[in-house]
Amino acid sequence: MDEIERLKILAGIKPFNGYQKYNTVEENISDIGSERGKYQREHNIKPGTEEWFKLWFAKPHLTGEKPTK
Repeated sequence: MDEIERLKILAGIKPFNGYQKYNTVEENISDIGSERGKYQREHNIKPGTEEWFKLWFAKPHLTGEKPTK
Protein backbone atom coordinates (compact mmCIF):
# COMPACT_ATOMS: atom_id res chain seq x y z
CA MET A 1 0.00 0.00 0.00
CA ASP A 2 1.47 3.34 -0.92
CA GLU A 3 1.57 6.31 1.44
CA ILE A 4 -1.25 8.23 -0.29
CA GLU A 5 -3.64 5.28 0.08
CA ARG A 6 -2.61 4.83 3.71
CA LEU A 7 -3.23 8.52 4.43
CA LYS A 8 -6.67 8.31 2.81
CA ILE A 9 -7.56 5.38 5.08
CA LEU A 10 -6.26 7.17 8.19
CA ALA A 11 -8.18 10.33 7.23
CA GLY A 12 -11.39 8.32 6.86
CA ILE A 13 -11.75 9.16 3.17
CA LYS A 14 -11.38 5.57 2.02
CA PRO A 15 -12.76 2.58 3.96
CA PHE A 16 -10.26 0.10 5.31
CA ASN A 17 -11.50 -3.47 5.07
CA GLY A 18 -8.41 -5.20 6.42
CA TYR A 19 -8.89 -4.32 10.10
CA GLN A 20 -8.39 -7.17 12.52
CA LYS A 21 -9.68 -6.77 16.05
CA TYR A 22 -6.65 -6.45 18.33
CA ASN A 23 -8.20 -6.91 21.75
CA THR A 24 -10.35 -10.03 21.90
CA VAL A 25 -11.52 -9.39 25.46
CA GLU A 26 -15.11 -8.18 25.34
CA GLU A 27 -15.67 -5.79 28.23
CA ASN A 28 -18.04 -2.97 28.98
CA ILE A 29 -15.89 -0.42 30.81
CA SER A 30 -18.94 1.23 32.34
CA ASP A 31 -20.14 -2.01 33.95
CA ILE A 32 -16.70 -2.88 35.27
CA GLY A 33 -16.23 0.61 36.73
CA SER A 34 -19.62 0.46 38.43
CA GLU A 35 -18.87 -2.96 39.92
CA ARG A 36 -15.45 -1.87 41.18
CA GLY A 37 -16.86 1.37 42.61
CA LYS A 38 -19.53 -0.59 44.48
CA TYR A 39 -16.91 -3.04 45.79
CA GLN A 40 -14.72 -0.11 46.87
CA ARG A 41 -17.56 1.49 48.84
CA GLU A 42 -18.68 -1.80 50.42
CA HIS A 43 -15.15 -2.66 51.59
CA ASN A 44 -14.18 0.91 52.56
CA ILE A 45 -11.15 0.96 50.25
CA LYS A 46 -9.42 4.34 50.30
CA PRO A 47 -7.89 5.84 47.11
CA GLY A 48 -4.11 5.62 46.95
CA THR A 49 -3.80 2.50 49.10
CA GLU A 50 -2.22 -0.69 47.79
CA GLU A 51 -5.61 -2.41 47.80
CA TRP A 52 -7.12 0.47 45.76
CA PHE A 53 -4.39 0.26 43.12
CA LYS A 54 -4.84 -3.49 42.89
CA LEU A 55 -8.62 -3.08 42.51
CA TRP A 56 -8.46 -0.48 39.74
CA PHE A 57 -5.27 -1.36 37.87
CA ALA A 58 -5.05 -5.17 37.95
CA LYS A 59 -4.96 -6.74 34.49
CA PRO A 60 -6.48 -10.19 35.01
CA HIS A 61 -6.57 -10.99 31.28
CA LEU A 62 -2.80 -10.31 31.04
CA THR A 63 -1.36 -11.46 34.37
CA GLY A 64 -4.12 -13.58 35.90
CA GLU A 65 -4.07 -11.34 38.98
CA LYS A 66 -7.49 -10.95 40.58
CA PRO A 67 -8.40 -7.40 41.59
CA THR A 68 -10.51 -8.56 44.54
CA LYS A 69 -10.01 -11.09 47.29
